[in-house]
Amino acid sequence: MNHESYPDDLIRSILNGVKTIALVGASNNPARPSYIVLKYLSERGFTLVPVNPGLARQEILGMKVYASLKDIPFPLDMVEIFRNSTAAGPITDEALALDPLPRVIWMQLSVRNDEAAARAEAKGVTVIMNRCPKIEYGRLSGEIGWQGINSRILSSKKPVMAEKGVQKRSLSLTPGVNPFGARR
Repeated sequence: MNHESYPDDLIRSILNGVKTIALVGASNNPARPSYIVLKYLSERGFTLVPVNPGLARQEILGMKVYASLKDIPFPLDMVEIFRNSTAAGPITDEALALDPLPRVIWMQLSVRNDEAAARAEAKGVTVIMNRCPKIEYGRLSGEIGWQGINSRILSSKKPVMAEKGVQKRSLSLTPGVNPFGARR
């Protein structure tokens, strides 16, 4: 796979298809990006499993923290690596030792390990590198536009907002249809 860019349909299908995500490198510090991503994705209906050996057996946002991937007693759809590129190799190998295998290994922004990606892809696991699922979800759902960031989605239709509470959008399940309903 070409890891320089990823088609929106691939990212959308991953985010629509995975439910259980292990976040390796989770932090209990609300100022850390891994905490923010953990919170955001859990609020969007994903089951997040924090992994951090230094915080094992504690909780982050009410979620039990595991020391390693092998300690998680249930199958994972995706392993998100919030560690550096060098650490991504052994973490990928740990993920590849799981039974069943996760469908996706996702390496966070600035994390890229082509050798680890090749090992995972040889076993049929999809690999995304140097991307953030929170940013991709926000971009594809249109939420990121609420913050004044260009999502590359144009529409003359005003989005329908909830009457109260936190505004959330979901990903379009239909390729080629943006979150506002207009065809691209």
